[in-house]
Amino acid sequence: MIIFRRISFWLALAGIIACSVLVLRMRAQLNEAAPPPPVAPPDKPFKSAVAASGLVEARYENTNIGVPTAGLIVELYVKVWDKVPAGAPLLRLDDRDLRAQLIAQQAQVTVAQATLQRVQDQLGRLESVGDPRAIIQDDLNTRRNDVAVAAAQLEAARAAVAQTNALIERLTVRAPRNATILQVNNRVGEYVTPGAATAPLVLGDTDRLQVRADVDEELAPRIKAGNNAVGYLKGDTSNPIPLVFVRIEPFVIPKVSLTGSSSERVDTRVLQVIFSFPQGTTPVYVGQQMDIYIKD
Repeated sequence: MIIFRRISFWLALAGIIACSVLVLRMRAQLNEAAPPPPVAPPDKPFKSAVAASGLVEARYENTNIGVPTAGLIVELYVKVWDKVPAGAPLLRLDDRDLRAQLIAQQAQVTVAQATLQRVQDQLGRLESVGDPRAIIQDDLNTRRNDVAVAAAQLEAARAAVAQTNALIERLTVRAPRNATILQVNNRVGEYVTPGAATAPLVLGDTDRLQVRADVDEELAPRIKAGNNAVGYLKGDTSNPIPLVFVRIEPFVIPKVSLTGSSSERVDTRVLQVIFSFPQGTTPVYVGQQMDIYIKD
């Protein structure tokens, strides 16, 4: 019994000592200076500025290329980084059903042409009769009507061919303007549909970029049209990028662009301000985040 009491005493004493050591270590850690951040925050370029975060995008915004109808991709003419002029083909959808339809329609054009030629010959023979009394006027009128009907049928057959050719041409998706291919999200043999969540192709003008700055609505009254800004790419605080004011978007929207900061609010609304800048010596890529300071 005495031995058990001695063991309990020494165990309790050891526990007290361990707790004391732990408390002393925690106090020492609290008194230690906080380590510097891995990347120093950028210096404010203006005496008074509004801070915002933004995403880099192509000039005139990134363009998601859609397709006019659901179908299978049979040809893909571009790859990422390709520069394409306006009107250049980007991809082509399967058009075999339309081409089969076109064969039948072209045959209808041939038939209509032959029919028109036949009724024209019949009318010509009647009209070549020198004596009007040798022919019945109703027959002549009937032949003339037959020619008009045959001509209309020929025009309808040609219109059907033109329509099918237009639908076939429509299946070749072309670049709406001069741009660089930013993304290719589908390959030959894949099925694509209009309005898909992911566009088959994304393109944009990367010779000059723009950044879409999200300004919290509480700071929106401080933003003035025409005021330029300075931006810093995430992780690079040593290379300021001069930004030229382009426009203020007139519609305040819920915040959708997040920086990943644990203190960032996600339940706020933002005013979007667009700034442009040329490509410099430091490469900037569409989709990069940027810390922006807008002159106040």
